[in-house]
Amino acid sequence: MAVSIPVLVIVIALHLIAFVLAVGAERRRSTAKVVPDEYDEKTFCVYGMDASTAYGLAAFGLLLISQTLVNGITKCLCFGRGMMGGSSTTCAIFFFVFSWVSFLGAEACLLAGSAKNAYHTKYRTVFQVESLSCATLRKGVFAAGAALTLLSMIGSIFYYWKHSKADTGGWQKHQNEGLGMAASNYTESTERKG
Repeated sequence: MAVSIPVLVIVIALHLIAFVLAVGAERRRSTAKVVPDEYDEKTFCVYGMDASTAYGLAAFGLLLISQTLVNGITKCLCFGRGMMGGSSTTCAIFFFVFSWVSFLGAEACLLAGSAKNAYHTKYRTVFQVESLSCATLRKGVFAAGAALTLLSMIGSIFYYWKHSKADTGGWQKHQNEGLGMAASNYTESTERKG
């Protein structure tokens, strides 16, 4: 199997868009402030926009599509033909594990960050209690997801490249394969003899 440029372009594009969405989710995390209730002595939290939840879930989906594409094409290292032995196979296995570990870490950060960002505290407590705070997402969860998304992209690209080298033994398939037949000069040789 040779490396397909359109597959690489799609995988890189999906990872980069997921990275941009994860960075956008980090920058637009929900903010909250404690506001007194006008009817009783309790306070409640008022939250700002909730765009980072949508950004985080969109990045989660794009990263999932990209990982599915790479592993579907390479048959997830388990279900395809056997690969040629050597350093390419060893590198393919290493980058397979690396891409999966970074993918699962990124997905966990993006999904947990989206879920925690969507959680909103309603009422807090009575006025006399000091240091009230509203539940918000910690800074850096989506940033960790973004960093792991880039690592997943690097791992997926190298895994796909090394898998294609190990699958073919380093040889590229040529278009017009077959027996090369030379032109026959049979008529010329019989005319000379006769």
